[in-house]
Amino acid sequence: MPASNDLFASAEGTGAATLPPLAVRMRPASIDEVRGQQAVLRPGSPLRRLIEGSGGTAGSLSAILWGPPGTGKTTLAHLVATAANREFVELSAVTAGVKDVRAVMEAAARNRDLYDRQTVLFLDEIHRFTKAQQDALLPGVETRQVILVAATTENPSFAVIAPLLSRSMLITLTSLDDEQVTDVLDAAVRDERGLDAAYALSDEAREHLVRISGGDARRALTSLEAAAGVALDDAPAGRDDSIPIEITLAHAEQAVAQASVRYDRTGDQHYDVASAFIKSMRGSDVDAALHYLARQLEAGEDPRFIARRIVISASEDVGMGDPTALQTAVAAMHAVAQVGMPEARIILAQAVVHNTLAPKSNAAYAGINAAIADIRGGRGGAVPAHLRGSGYAGASRLEHGKGYVYAHDEADGVARQQYLPDDLHGTADYYQPTDRGFEARLQERWTWLRERLGGR
Repeated sequence: MPASNDLFASAEGTGAATLPPLAVRMRPASIDEVRGQQAVLRPGSPLRRLIEGSGGTAGSLSAILWGPPGTGKTTLAHLVATAANREFVELSAVTAGVKDVRAVMEAAARNRDLYDRQTVLFLDEIHRFTKAQQDALLPGVETRQVILVAATTENPSFAVIAPLLSRSMLITLTSLDDEQVTDVLDAAVRDERGLDAAYALSDEAREHLVRISGGDARRALTSLEAAAGVALDDAPAGRDDSIPIEITLAHAEQAVAQASVRYDRTGDQHYDVASAFIKSMRGSDVDAALHYLARQLEAGEDPRFIARRIVISASEDVGMGDPTALQTAVAAMHAVAQVGMPEARIILAQAVVHNTLAPKSNAAYAGINAAIADIRGGRGGAVPAHLRGSGYAGASRLEHGKGYVYAHDEADGVARQQYLPDDLHGTADYYQPTDRGFEARLQERWTWLRERLGGR
């Protein structure tokens, strides 16, 4: 076991060479070391065949890797290059231009013609490339002069030009789950490339690092490295180097300047905080609603789970009091799935504020519950004959559809006829609009319609 301070040696400190970041040192060297992404790395999958350099078209196709930060895009690009002994060139769309791309293409042509060696061009953040810059990639990709492996956190349908997309495999990567992030951390503590067992990670610190990672392996490793540095500074002088230094929750909190939120996503805290969140929106307390939103986000709750709760609240608690609340909530749910954290917090906050401040009505919610209760209670007879389907052979003989009045033929667009089954006609009273918000404007029409349709 190396002396623990060797793991954080710097040119200014011990005089030893500066080590690469822990996330770089722990980059998987083979497919077997990759955590997560089982779906796209399954045996026989296009990405696996590309990494393994399998024969045929799939072994040399270019690929667009789309996914949140820390899901392994750079790692997979390195594996594509190294597993089949290819030449690897890395460019960043932030700094590279068309001239750099053309230089890579020329070098790739020489490698292919002189040494029969393929070149892998890894282009990070391809969504930052302009159309003209992406156009410069097309000839090399078209002729397979290079194998392009491009990474993006943005939706390629909008960020990558269509000709380049059509010539590449689109590989969608997903955030790591808690178990996979835990595996990444534990491996980094044990592995000689990482902390080499010079440190011991407490359960509380591990749970905190997993929560704040948000499924981002790089963020988890960076936080672990920072926590180890704090633990080393806190270790007593003259300690026995053969005994691992414990990384505690306090070390982890200090390292990432973020206190641990007491929150178990599978236990009571999960349900208690989620319940308080919903009830605060329903109760129109915007500060409380934002507090519980922040509490969930800081604890590492899946923002997609939160977005789904907001959508439900927009219909259950706001309803026709403000129909646009549901539009905001649904838009937020889709946006969160595309954007991810940390920016997703802004989108969620907007939807929460809309829900919370909107006039409230549960009339639609109560209405469907009342209708379901009647069905379960055995009420609801045959569909009236004039409403039954008449578009099939024999329907006219059964007089299905006979007497039906087409609403658009009426002057006011409403046909006075029976719609409910006989046993519910004149008695069903499911929807009761409130006098709040937009729904108050519906009351007059609702009253008129009830009289027009059946005198209720």
